[in-house]
Amino acid sequence: MTEEGSRPLSDDEDSRMADRHFVVLDDHDTLVAAAAERIASLLERVDEHAAVCLTGGSTIVPVYRRLAARPLREKIPIGRIDWFFGDERFVPAGHGLSNAVQAREVLLDPLGVPPARIHAMPTDAPDPDAAARRYEGALMAHYGADRFDRARPLFDLVLLGMGADGHAASLFPGADGLDERERWVIGVDMAGQPPLVPRVTLTLPALASSRAMLFIVSGRDKRAALSRILAGDDLPAARARSAGETLWLVDRAAAPDTLTKDLS
Repeated sequence: MTEEGSRPLSDDEDSRMADRHFVVLDDHDTLVAAAAERIASLLERVDEHAAVCLTGGSTIVPVYRRLAARPLREKIPIGRIDWFFGDERFVPAGHGLSNAVQAREVLLDPLGVPPARIHAMPTDAPDPDAAARRYEGALMAHYGADRFDRARPLFDLVLLGMGADGHAASLFPGADGLDERERWVIGVDMAGQPPLVPRVTLTLPALASSRAMLFIVSGRDKRAALSRILAGDDLPAARARSAGETLWLVDRAAAPDTLTKDLS
């Protein structure tokens, strides 16, 4: 395991990465184990009325399965946590492409989370923007305000992956939504990567209103985007940062040389 931050950073690296920490794991299985342990460790310490923002995609599935199994499941206080989603494909409820369906099948239902604590995005709305406005209202109701207070984050933990193009949640490179500062949730008429269906996504300010953000990145196809982020390119995943801690867990296949070489 290699940790970015275990060596001195140059001045430009320090200014670019001051609030981000990178850990490189030897392989995919080690990454899955480390991610699940980290999530369980964070969740076992949450207070009442905690909120977690879940992600979808293939990388997170084995992490969710590990969390739902003993011994880690015993650390998760399901009676203290409400579960939200960072983005969703605008498909009918129950559809195989749904992030909520995936999370229920491999994590939430096995954990025994009460349905009232699972807050899926309302894809029965007329269109993605209408769904986004309804979900924004649900988030504001849970938070108890319509403006973020940095001292009182919306989420205790935000989970994210990264696409090969550098997108995070359903915020794609070049999208107008990257500059949204007022809305908490927006509709995305067309995704920048497959599946090419409309989306609903939290905005960067909503994702940032968190005590901790955890990126979980696996696979050689992510290496180019991660190299660009480390070089300072303005990709969506580079913009996604928590008001608290932002930790990237990356397997060696995804890690560029700037993360893996020994500069000591």
